[in-house]
Amino acid sequence: MYYGVDYYPEHWPEERWEIDASLMESAGINVARLAEFAWVKLEPEEGRYDFSWLDKAIEILGRHNIKTVLGTPTASPPMWLVKKYPQILPRDRDGHIMGPGGRRHYCYNSPEYRELTRKIVTAMAEHYKDNPNVIGWQIDNELGCHESNRCYCDNCLIKFREWVKKKYGTLENLNRSWGTIFWSQTYTDWDEVITPRRTVGSHNPSLLLDFLRFISDSTIEYQNLQVEILRKICPDKFITHNLMGLFGGLDYYKLAESLDFISWDNYPRFRGNPDPTRIALSHDVMRGVNRGRPFWVMEEQSGSAGWEIFGPHPLPGEIRLWSYQGIAHGADAIVYFRWRTCRYGTEQYWHGILDHDGVPRRRYEEVKRMGEELKGINELEGSVYKAETAIIYSYDIRWAFEIQPNNPAFDYMEQIRKYYTGLFNQHVPVDIVHPLSDLAKYKLVIAPSLYLMTPEIRENLENYVRNGGTLVVTLRSGVKDWNNVVTDKTLPGELSDLLGIEIEEYYSMPEEEKYHIKGIGPERFTCKAICEFVNPKSAEVIALYEDGPFAGKPAVTLNRFGSGEAIYVGADVDLGYVESLLFWLITRSKVEIIAMGSRDVEVTVRENNRGTKFIFLLNHSDRTETVKLSFPGYIEEITLEPKEVRIVKR
Repeated sequence: MYYGVDYYPEHWPEERWEIDASLMESAGINVARLAEFAWVKLEPEEGRYDFSWLDKAIEILGRHNIKTVLGTPTASPPMWLVKKYPQILPRDRDGHIMGPGGRRHYCYNSPEYRELTRKIVTAMAEHYKDNPNVIGWQIDNELGCHESNRCYCDNCLIKFREWVKKKYGTLENLNRSWGTIFWSQTYTDWDEVITPRRTVGSHNPSLLLDFLRFISDSTIEYQNLQVEILRKICPDKFITHNLMGLFGGLDYYKLAESLDFISWDNYPRFRGNPDPTRIALSHDVMRGVNRGRPFWVMEEQSGSAGWEIFGPHPLPGEIRLWSYQGIAHGADAIVYFRWRTCRYGTEQYWHGILDHDGVPRRRYEEVKRMGEELKGINELEGSVYKAETAIIYSYDIRWAFEIQPNNPAFDYMEQIRKYYTGLFNQHVPVDIVHPLSDLAKYKLVIAPSLYLMTPEIRENLENYVRNGGTLVVTLRSGVKDWNNVVTDKTLPGELSDLLGIEIEEYYSMPEEEKYHIKGIGPERFTCKAICEFVNPKSAEVIALYEDGPFAGKPAVTLNRFGSGEAIYVGADVDLGYVESLLFWLITRSKVEIIAMGSRDVEVTVRENNRGTKFIFLLNHSDRTETVKLSFPGYIEEITLEPKEVRIVKR
């Protein structure tokens, strides 16, 4: 397993590099990421490259048994480049230039910037292709961060028109697919197609969704430009990119396709107390876009984080706890950001393992302890995360709800988090999957708010249920086609047969209104934002509204379809109902519950190719907690101290 740091030798005197490398080696560090923001040091002026300082840093690290992952430095073009090529700068929705001074100040579609990118990446690849201490590459840094890929310049306008023409082929097809007859927006020439700059009122939702898809595709195209260079010149070195967890500005499923594996950046205490469920979900989303394979955490928080305002430091035991949480969810490498806190620039208060003075203290000792412990779990190598349940997550659907939230209190990501939390609290491991993923291995699949629908997605869900699966679909599903146009079928549209229902009516609640439903047991639960009058056709009713406009009407139904069951939840229900429903379905579908007890103890499973299971138990609370592990022929009650981690082998 790789255990590393993000290191910036260019920020420190060369005489310090040897000291740093020695301290790293003592802490068990065996990999370092370098150079992702060092373009001006690597190319001080156009066409003149200087790799001497980086060669020396890599060589020093290598002497201390530390390998290097090189970052391509394209996230922050140097000032000489901006001065000579000002046309690379992006423009905002008002057409204003976003100038230099920070980072990510370039348009992904700028032909000049793409050519300059080719040159620096090619030069680095040629120079380091045979260096045995360089094991891999990170493309750029956090593509799309600060929504920097949402550019409205003339380059993007030209490329968007090309993208639309390639997708739709004819103006007739485009006009029909977008419904441009509304408000007299029909196009008669491709040059009339616009990017959605600020306008009077609101843009066509279909145009807006395709623009977000185009922005994502443009960013991925820019990444792949670099991938192709590195694959050709350095075929024996891996290629990754550091993603941002629950960030929604890119289709990470598509972005991951050209990479050997994905990495991501994890900051649990970025703005306050950590939420273990949110971080667990982030890990699972990242593993999901990586097609279920192990991934890296390329930036793990090791100190207080922030720019103008900084948050709290990790408390004693939290660096270790967060590191194990990543491993528990499928990470094969933990890399801390950063080695030493920088004295200047925007990230002066983004603390690392060492403070500004470079003196090893509490956080260093915790990292060192973790390094020692990792030497004892080599059996984890090659193991994968195991789950019998899955949640379907779509970036296209997320974007469609971003464009039209339906109700101010309704949030697609809240739906994902709520059902994830319902499983997390019952110690049930979860995979996050694409709507067209193979679902056959899962006993229970949850599909929150499938707002956009295609025949292919419907068929995938029907095949899963027909063959014995249990599926949960929630409100606002089947509403639109993939072009963001509302269906002319009775809701839930394409899903009506599978779910055995029709939506008679739906109601958007004012913020102050909340209604109640009665669950499977005697409890009453709350629903908010949106509720639907679910009219069962072949389905049976399992929950009714108690009050509100649909009092006494069905809210939740179950339909038998083939050998399986499809449940529909027609309201934005509270977590209590979600947990109650999921507990019933977990039992009904025979999902294995491997632990019972404190919700503050997280439970996951990894399994290697020899069939050995590694059960991770992580106590996220400040109290001693107890859980009971249960397997056929094996029951054990385990007590964990605050922030303690335990790995049980079976």
